[in-house]
Amino acid sequence: YFSNNQHLSYLEPPTMKFVLLIATLTTPVAAFTTGFSSSRTAQLSLKKFQLNAESVASDGVANGTDKKKIIVLGGDGFCGWPTSLYLSDQGHDVVVVDNLSRRNIDTELGCDSLTPIQPPDVRVQAWKEVSGKDMKFVNLDVAKEYDLLVQLIKEEKPDSIVHFAEQRAAPYSMKTSKTKRYTVDNNVSGSNNLCCAVIDSDIDAHIVHLGTMGVYGYGTSGGEIPEGYIDVILPGGREANILHPAYPGSVYHATKCLDALLFQFYQKNDQIRVTDLHQGIVWGTNTPQTIKDERLINRFDYDGDYGTVLNRFLMQGAMGVPLTVYGTGGQTRGFIHITDTARCIEIAINNPPAAGERVEIFNQIAETRRVRDVAKLVADQTNVEVNLLPNPRQEAAENELDVSNRKFCSLGLDPITLDAALFDEVTEVVNKYKHRCDPTKILPASFWNKKRAEECATLDPSSVKVNV
Repeated sequence: YFSNNQHLSYLEPPTMKFVLLIATLTTPVAAFTTGFSSSRTAQLSLKKFQLNAESVASDGVANGTDKKKIIVLGGDGFCGWPTSLYLSDQGHDVVVVDNLSRRNIDTELGCDSLTPIQPPDVRVQAWKEVSGKDMKFVNLDVAKEYDLLVQLIKEEKPDSIVHFAEQRAAPYSMKTSKTKRYTVDNNVSGSNNLCCAVIDSDIDAHIVHLGTMGVYGYGTSGGEIPEGYIDVILPGGREANILHPAYPGSVYHATKCLDALLFQFYQKNDQIRVTDLHQGIVWGTNTPQTIKDERLINRFDYDGDYGTVLNRFLMQGAMGVPLTVYGTGGQTRGFIHITDTARCIEIAINNPPAAGERVEIFNQIAETRRVRDVAKLVADQTNVEVNLLPNPRQEAAENELDVSNRKFCSLGLDPITLDAALFDEVTEVVNKYKHRCDPTKILPASFWNKKRAEECATLDPSSVKVNV
């Protein structure tokens, strides 16, 4: 934490060399299609994951790569926490930075994580006990405490800064004028502050930002969505390769589009090095690191605002609740397992753009699927009904989605794909902690506009019954 005299102070002694600043991010999961290279079917349980890893070398770093100092912003969140553990487990020096805003939103919404997540000091101590590795935690608001952010970067001199420190839920960003304004203020200010802090600190840190597939829009490209940049023909027959046009579907997605423009500007103006990862909807709960001790368990969101679609379906199926499919379920989305999120972050860290090169962009997904097809997979396994609800979102009822993910696959990612066998891990988590579920939080509670709210007016949160 930062003390009143504004000097940096840590929960663990300052032996760490890697700083991880990770922001909490809500990312939706997409629908399935085929055609992605080098994918594999998940094994029967999380414990059987083959992560391509790579035994740890004698210097303590996996696969013989250089040991790095990494700051993870938003490292207490759904994606940030397992990524921090994974990077530490690989032998890097990690510092977790978070202002605990996602935990505060739990209080605001009256809905806790289904899993009982521990305070940061308990988490880092548990990791020390089970792994023998130190990991520092710093309580810092990236969007508001600029001077402390600069100080942290100067003191830690990180090789890379992982940026997850953003409000991550599209529904929450559309809930009220207050949440819309908070999402813009927090996300855009945080990204701008990070770029400025890297420049002012005079540290050549590589920024790795977790973005979203939603910056592209869904089904608007008329073909395969390339990785960040698209070839176009300008008036007069001039050829150019430009940043893919933005087509956000929520205030949250709009902030990610603004992030992309900020990164483009600061790279051009100040030659900072940035990798932007356009991630699909995340599913799964635990990773090979978080299952080492119950105190390390990752958060599991099941509510209508923060629960990602597949995790919501798996929770509902395990508790005997009809699956809440919005509209026709014809939305096609990109999906990725939480374990692959962490692995992709390290691949990006190990393959930074050179000084002066434009922003590197990866599409961070394993596959695409249609939502109703995902629902059928879960319904067939759990014997629950599929319930088509009025759609609270302003979006196309049906869309196609063809996405390139060649860059990560060419760098060694062997992605985990959706398979009913792997659902067992999530189902086990739900069954263990289902007594913590508040069924009144399952139905959607945020609506994109007045028309959508009127169409959803018949939804009754108190009507949901669960098998406990």
